[in-house]
Amino acid sequence: MLIGYGRTSTVDQDAGVEAQQRDLLAAGAEKLFIEQVSSVGKRQQLEAALDFAREGDSICVTKLDRLARSVADLLNIVGSLEKKKVALRVLAMSGSQPLDTGTAIGKLMLAVIGAVGQFEREMMLERQREGIAKARREGRYKGRVPTARRQTAEIVRLKDEGVKPSEIASRLKIGRASVYRALGASRGADQIAAD
Repeated sequence: MLIGYGRTSTVDQDAGVEAQQRDLLAAGAEKLFIEQVSSVGKRQQLEAALDFAREGDSICVTKLDRLARSVADLLNIVGSLEKKKVALRVLAMSGSQPLDTGTAIGKLMLAVIGAVGQFEREMMLERQREGIAKARREGRYKGRVPTARRQTAEIVRLKDEGVKPSEIASRLKIGRASVYRALGASRGADQIAAD
């Protein structure tokens, strides 16, 4: 049986989910496991797909980055599949035939592609760190403005209306500690203004 697995990082990527579903069904997937979760989050549908697969089945994904977050993660997943005698198929492989770990060439290609992907990611992160360091030296890097700080006025308004901090955090999709920090900073500013 061909089992399809698709993933996007956020719920805003509906088109990406639909495209993956379409491609997996076109490839012959009989059962789909789809989720919208970051690769660093708990991937429950991936776990369900791996659990569902039986000897002789294949797990099919549209691209490697939909399946694994790193080479180590990829190799762990492939190792789990090999123990169950389940193959991995990757549809999008730069215009070539889909990669199939059911073959010796497929296994070799997977290791090479995974290593190149990991190398590219590490190089990108290194360039990013160098750019941030240069911007800091030149005084141009301010960093990310914390989400809760931008919402301080809204936090204070909700608190003044009698909304509990836990509910404020839930409504604004921020942590409860951030609500308390914003309220504390707001009170401190109010006391300074009153003096």
